[in-house]
Amino acid sequence: MRTITVKSIQLYPIAMTLVERLRTSFGEEPFKACILVRLETDDGVTGWGECSAEIAPGYSYETVGTALHILSEFLVPALLGKTLSSATEVPALLAGTRGHPLAKHAVEAAVWDALAKANGQSLAQAFAAHLPSGHDSRGYATVGVSIGIQPSVEATLAIIEKRLKQGYGRIKLKIKPGWDVELARGVRAAYPDIVMMLDANSAYTLADAEHLKQLDVFNLLMIEQPLGYNDIYEHSKLQPQFKTPICLDESIHSANDLRLALDLGACRILNLKPARVSGYTESLEIYKICVEHNLPLWIGGLLETGVGRAANLAFASLPGVTLPCDISATDRYYNPDITEPPFVLGTNSTIAVPTKPGIGVEVQMERVEAAWKRWQDEIPYRH
Repeated sequence: MRTITVKSIQLYPIAMTLVERLRTSFGEEPFKACILVRLETDDGVTGWGECSAEIAPGYSYETVGTALHILSEFLVPALLGKTLSSATEVPALLAGTRGHPLAKHAVEAAVWDALAKANGQSLAQAFAAHLPSGHDSRGYATVGVSIGIQPSVEATLAIIEKRLKQGYGRIKLKIKPGWDVELARGVRAAYPDIVMMLDANSAYTLADAEHLKQLDVFNLLMIEQPLGYNDIYEHSKLQPQFKTPICLDESIHSANDLRLALDLGACRILNLKPARVSGYTESLEIYKICVEHNLPLWIGGLLETGVGRAANLAFASLPGVTLPCDISATDRYYNPDITEPPFVLGTNSTIAVPTKPGIGVEVQMERVEAAWKRWQDEIPYRH
């Protein structure tokens, strides 16, 4: 493998206009905010990563503001001038900074991209090289679509109809207390056979167990993260009461978290967001555990731009990812995105993975500059 030496890293906080805002149990945001990381090597190779921190500390305690601080003051200096033969070396270099997984993921992803490009590999090939034989990319990822909280069941049904006509084969609905059982009942009455799951985004407590058990009759693929965002223990008390599989998301931050959840019986499915677990190095370890335990696995999304979407698609194309992923086509969220070409939904609810070296898409710098200016002009704490 050809090594790379990190020459420079630039940070671009951006605000992207969304085609549709996504409302969850903890609200909605006016823009898709993130930080793009542009890494350049001594040989002139460019690698891109994406920090999917939001404006407010909703899904994660990290925000764009905190991530800019941690990246510029600690993580970027830890990588400048370093010569790397594998992106799996990055976590050790960043270990002096505790926490901040979204920020760490961004710089590690840029290294994965740069190293893959330097060696003429697609990112999917680079990931597979760190796995046992038989885990080469399928060349595509099976995907679904996420639908936010709507003002009525009727409005939800209209959006479901639209997404089904577009070709999405799995529907995820966001829920919260007061918007759950009746929603599921109404959707099942209209669509008795669709593959449907519910995502609670930690909106419930164990005291809601009896109420949540009513969802068992709706033949759900899963219910995602019903209890506390940092909880494993209480989910282990809820799952035995449930016929519906519980999928953990926010509370799994490492391979050891997943081992604990499996030992306790806290979940039957895993949503892996590489950004949530600090990057693709830890994601590969989690992937191996899922394969070993035959645990159904899918890759979640954080409304990534084309930079993060391309990388997640590459990971989602690995054969151990067995359920539809939250990686929709580009036009679900952006028009235009900051990368070309756009991702398009294909047959059987799939998206093809780029085959060019690295992330396989081209960043359009004029669009990055426009989104960076929007961040400066319209986001209150931009300074």
